[in-house]
Amino acid sequence: MQQHIVNLTEFRSSARQMLEDLKDGSHLILTQNGSASAVVQDYETYQQQQEAFLMLKLMAQGEGDIKHGRLTPQAEVFNDLRLELTQMNNEA
Repeated sequence: MQQHIVNLTEFRSSARQMLEDLKDGSHLILTQNGSASAVVQDYETYQQQQEAFLMLKLMAQGEGDIKHGRLTPQAEVFNDLRLELTQMNNEA
């Protein structure tokens, strides 16, 4: 994954071409007055990163649950799901 640092003025003048070039998973770091101010990346890469962050968050929450003893046996979870499904089918 490549990164390119571009000032905002340059981005404004060449935005269309720069956005087309992002399709390879690279991203742009936009600067204002010499300081980084924003990151531009293609939407597919953004979505992939969001999904990866969500998975990491779920893993961290699971580790926290284990550490604090917040556990439910698998058989109990599946039995509860079966009961809910049966109740939903009976209501239909």
